Amino acid sequence: MIDNENAWDKRLQIKTTGRDASNSDRYRYPYEPTPYNVLVRLANSGFIGRKDVVLDYGCGKGRVDFFLSYQTKAKTIGIEYDERIYERALENKKTFVSRANVEFVLTSAEIYNVPTEVNRCYFFNPFSVEILRKVMTRIIESYYEKPREMYLFFYYPSEEYISYLMTVEELEFYDEIGCRELFGGTDLRERIMIFIRKED
Repeated sequence: MIDNENAWDKRLQIKTTGRDASNSDRYRYPYEPTPYNVLVRLANSGFIGRKDVVLDYGCGKGRVDFFLSYQTKAKTIGIEYDERIYERALENKKTFVSRANVEFVLTSAEIYNVPTEVNRCYFFNPFSVEILRKVMTRIIESYYEKPREMYLFFYYPSEEYISYLMTVEELEFYDEIGCRELFGGTDLRERIMIFIRKED
């Protein structure tokens, strides 16, 4: 697994490995990159293509953004509240092997106005459910500003996340991408749950 992580970083000419909990608290969780083999599965799922715009919540050093833009040609926007880690994402952008359309924004997720071009959102447990509720309000506001089909991807979702998402009237559970066998097959959370907001 470590070899695969380093191999992809080297191929993309970025540095995204390692966990960072220096600025985490009960509401904002530590930086931990999504494993590349999970991202390969997402990129190959057919849910993201060159016409899509992906918003990555809690982008950290930018792994999801660089990888998905490289593999699917989608535009990606990563938002990050930790200035130090955000600077690492900008440094990675300078060395990134591709000229793909990748953007980073230093901001708190709950106050970020979701651009109406965004039609895909990605989460790897970046923050608490309290913040997720506010983020969902922003996403739904963006939808009503410009109705469109939106896909929301939740990797390794907690029971708390799932319980909340199932109560959001504007969302519908659509599918999941199983990832258990990538890590031994025993962890039920190893999956990407997909929720959609269909255009009315």
